[in-house]
Amino acid sequence: MSAGDSFAVQAGPASGAAKPSLVGMTRVELSAALAEAGVAERERRMRVSQIWHWLYERGATDWGQIANVSKAVKSALAERFTLARPEIAAEQISSDGTRKWLMRLPPVDAHDRGAEIECVYIPEPDRGTLCVSSQVGCTLTCSFCHTGTQRLVRNLTTAEIVAQLMVARDRIGDFPLSAAKRDPKCRAPEEGLRLVSNIVFMGMGEPLYNLGNVTDAIAVMADGDGLSLSRRRITVSTSGVVPEIGPLGHEAGAMLAISLHAVRDELRDKLVPLNRKYPISVLLDACRAYPGLSNARRITFEYVMLKGVNDSDADARELVRLLKGIPAKINLIPFNPWPGAPYECSEWSRIERFSGIVFDAGYASPVRTPRGRDILAACGQLKSETEKLSARARLMLDADPEASP
Repeated sequence: MSAGDSFAVQAGPASGAAKPSLVGMTRVELSAALAEAGVAERERRMRVSQIWHWLYERGATDWGQIANVSKAVKSALAERFTLARPEIAAEQISSDGTRKWLMRLPPVDAHDRGAEIECVYIPEPDRGTLCVSSQVGCTLTCSFCHTGTQRLVRNLTTAEIVAQLMVARDRIGDFPLSAAKRDPKCRAPEEGLRLVSNIVFMGMGEPLYNLGNVTDAIAVMADGDGLSLSRRRITVSTSGVVPEIGPLGHEAGAMLAISLHAVRDELRDKLVPLNRKYPISVLLDACRAYPGLSNARRITFEYVMLKGVNDSDADARELVRLLKGIPAKINLIPFNPWPGAPYECSEWSRIERFSGIVFDAGYASPVRTPRGRDILAACGQLKSETEKLSARARLMLDADPEASP
């Protein structure tokens, strides 16, 4: 025990009980874990800072890697907690470099049998974007989205959301302690910038139906002494849970994206059934009031291009009219097909025509390049049932879970 250490070792978990992991914990939860291990209150703040650094800045996966905490404190923690990440059940790598992980989560309580979620990493020349999930399944049943065909199982915890970023940084060698195993195909977009530079809550689930855990996860991700992501590089996408849009801005300070996809209520009612509760006019009023909204912090409106459904010139002009006065950019998303999908993607010429009308009205209207279509990792394609991953499409991990892909 080093000078200044003062704690009473408490009894560890009952024999046979699974140890929880410290990975993904907030500072408050980490302090409580130290208290459980018997660390005196006057020392907890220092120990939280030390362990926080090793978890979130260095990427420690083993107690032996933590250098400036006494053996006695580490031993007391190790009796009760692990530094484990969720298990990677399967990994797929697209021909375009996109990576998709199927993560298996341990049970959160006696009634939970465990669950699986998907997380996608998209490397680009100027950034590396991680698309994270906020729920197991989804409750919104958007008709163009594959995830919407999977029933909602439960919300993800704060730790489970943060752990997706931890797993991604482990796998691509984005932590100092894992950089030696970095895949040579993964290159940082800018000198000094980590491979995962942006987070989008656009995976499985509706983030605003899990706002508390999402907000806490963003706080961990944005902490300057750890994962250090700028809140301007964290975007939360919602289908339009209007009452939670304001609180998201106040509490998380994240960038906002709206899954719009239609300019008429009767069509949006079919594409995004939540519209029946919060119609377009109500949703856009909430957007105009979003905290911090400015030309520097524009709202992204996502618009999936569906052949013969929402892609006419008239739709484009109405979209421009609806968004008047809102600092915005419009992401046009070519529909990504999935087995049994009831829609087709608009022709490229039609997408370009639509984009031109929006652009001429003064709005940035980039067409999102489909990424990871060949592994069902593109927008709207995520669905976590293991059986949908064919043995041929799946790239299973080596026997050594630490091995580079």
